[in-house]
Amino acid sequence: MDLGIKGRVALLTGAAGGIGFATATLLDQEGVSLVLSDLDQTALERCAETLTGKPLCVAVDMTDQGSVDALVQKARERFGAIDIVVHAAGVTGAKGDPLELSDQDYEEAWEIDFMSAVRVARATVPSMRERGWGRLVCITSENAVQPYWEEAVYNAAKAGLGTFIKGLSYREAAYGVLCNTVAPAFIESPMTDGMMESRAKQLGVSFDEAVASFLEEERPGIVQKRRGRAEEVAAAIALLVSERASFINGANLRIDGGSVVAVQN
Repeated sequence: MDLGIKGRVALLTGAAGGIGFATATLLDQEGVSLVLSDLDQTALERCAETLTGKPLCVAVDMTDQGSVDALVQKARERFGAIDIVVHAAGVTGAKGDPLELSDQDYEEAWEIDFMSAVRVARATVPSMRERGWGRLVCITSENAVQPYWEEAVYNAAKAGLGTFIKGLSYREAAYGVLCNTVAPAFIESPMTDGMMESRAKQLGVSFDEAVASFLEEERPGIVQKRRGRAEEVAAAIALLVSERASFINGANLRIDGGSVVAVQN
C-alpha cells in the first residue's frame, strides 16, 4: 500500500531504540528522508548503515530546549523542512512504592517522558502549521490508561503526554497538522529485555521462563502469550504519519495485544 509520503522528511527521536529504529527502517523503505536522534551518536550511525537513504544523525539531550532547537535547525539546513515527527524517546524511570519514590524520581520521568515531547513539538509544529501539512506521533504506553502500582512515575508522565497530544490535536488539525499517540505494551526491546533479565535473576529462572511467568501473572490480557515486536508498532506509526490516515486525529492507537482490558482509552 502506498502511504503517500515519499519525499517527506521525518524526525525520529529515540531512533536507536527498538521501536524508533523499526520505524526508521519502515519510513526509509517508503522513501522518506530521515533525521535520527538519540543520546548515542555511535549507535545512531550504526543504525544509519542499514538504511538505504542517507539520514542525518544527531545525538541530542532532550532535556534541553536549546539542544532540541539546534537539532531541528540542522534538519532544516539539510532537508529544508520537517514534515513528520515521531517522538519515541523515553525512560521507564524509578520503580517502587509510589509514596516512597522521591521528588527527583518523579521529576526525572517527567522531564524525559513528558517535557521532551513538549520541547520537540515547540520546535517543529509551528513550521508544519505554516506549510499546511504535518504529522506528530508520540509514543505513550499502556501505562497511560492502565497504570501499574510500582511504576507511578512512568504512569503519570505517559498519561500527561497523552493528554498533551490530545489537546494539541483540537487546534492543529485546522492547519493540516494531525497529532496522535501510539500506546505499546510489552514490546521486544532493550527496555523489556532488561526487565525480564532482572526478573529471571530474581526468580532464579531462564529468560524465557521469566517472560512466560510475567505474561501469565502480570499481562493476562495478552492471549497470544508473547511480547509484541517493534515492527508491529512501527507499522501503526507509519500508518498514522501517512496520507492514508488523513482523518485520524487526537487518537491513541493501542498496540498491546489486548493487555489493556478497558474498552475505551
